[in-house]
Amino acid sequence: MKLKFSKMHGLGNDFVVLDGVRQQVSLSPEQLVYLADRHFGVGCDQILLVEKTEQPGIDFRYRIFNADGGEVEQCGNGARCFVRFVHDQGLTEKRQIRVETLKGTIEPRLEADGNVTVDMGEPRFLPAEIPFVADEDVIIHLLDVADETLETSVVSMGNPHAVQVVDSVDTHPVGEHGPLIERHVRFPQRVNAGFMQIIDRHSIKLRVYERGSGETMACGTGACAAAVAGIRRGLLDSPVRVMTRGGDLSIAWGGLGRPVLMTGPAVTVFTGEIEL
Repeated sequence: MKLKFSKMHGLGNDFVVLDGVRQQVSLSPEQLVYLADRHFGVGCDQILLVEKTEQPGIDFRYRIFNADGGEVEQCGNGARCFVRFVHDQGLTEKRQIRVETLKGTIEPRLEADGNVTVDMGEPRFLPAEIPFVADEDVIIHLLDVADETLETSVVSMGNPHAVQVVDSVDTHPVGEHGPLIERHVRFPQRVNAGFMQIIDRHSIKLRVYERGSGETMACGTGACAAAVAGIRRGLLDSPVRVMTRGGDLSIAWGGLGRPVLMTGPAVTVFTGEIEL
């Protein structure tokens, strides 16, 4: 089977994007892992699939698969690449679209300057919505990891995040703590682990160890979760500049009951065809 694809990235968080509207795409977990492999396949953090939708008022269906072949609910950097892909591929002439995901509807918009703004919807904090095993809804949860007790904010941006404040993202043991937090017993569906360094009230540095992919150059939903966590804890004010290893994102959040707006770049690297 020959499969056409586009290789894209948002701040170095890279994707293989598949057009499931004009070609038949039905891949096994093993084929997804092969596509994502950086030695034998195309190589990416996640695979994005564009599909038709049956929902009225919705333009496309958006599916996301991690490098381990598992399907996940949401990806912010991928959402920006998604709207650029469908626009550049001629699947729509709209600059703003409504997209169905596993956890609701998002609205990405292609800006005149080439950046993309995504309405990521409202953040969720109730433990059952994340999901997270906890007796109560508090702003800071204590999480036992590697003989340490970490102060952690848990947030869902359509996918689960655990965010902690660290002194330095450069020296913090992300590679050690990330996998332990990702698979912590209190997160029954695993979790994305965010490590946030406060620079000032409008800027942070961030590293994210992503569920099913490991540490990535940038994580859009992780940036949203970190900014929201910092604002909710009284450490940050909107908008927040989130500095990742791949570049910067702008995150705006007006508080409880309001959606999170994420703005940043989306780039097509190359297109091709692969034999599966």
